[in-house]
Amino acid sequence: QTTGQSGEQELENLVLKLSVLKDFLSSIEKKALKALQEMSSATSAIPPQPLSRKAKSIPVQTFEVKLDITLGDLTKIGKSQKYTLSVDVEGGKLVVLKKQKDSQEDWNTFTHDKIRQLIKSQRVQNKLGIVFEK
Repeated sequence: QTTGQSGEQELENLVLKLSVLKDFLSSIEKKALKALQEMSSATSAIPPQPLSRKAKSIPVQTFEVKLDITLGDLTKIGKSQKYTLSVDVEGGKLVVLKKQKDSQEDWNTFTHDKIRQLIKSQRVQNKLGIVFEK
């Protein structure tokens, strides 16, 4: 009978430990859930401001550039013309503007889907190649 009693006592101890463990896990789960809710409510309040600021953060950039002559254009060698390059990142447009005589302007607009590749020259630091569709 003594072995039976000690077996029951061990079982009771085990049940008691499991009960304490269950309560402990339950309290951890509640704390984790509360922390997640606090984090999600805090982050949901934040995004509108950065997004609205970010939308205005990339102004249209304008650069004065010279077009480099490719082999196909060698017959057209004359004075190197200055062009204005405007980059509208948010609008997805690249505009190449050439000022002509009598204050006339000639320009080409390229949308982002027509630009296939940008290649930064490794030899000349301020040289950029642009590969367009076709």
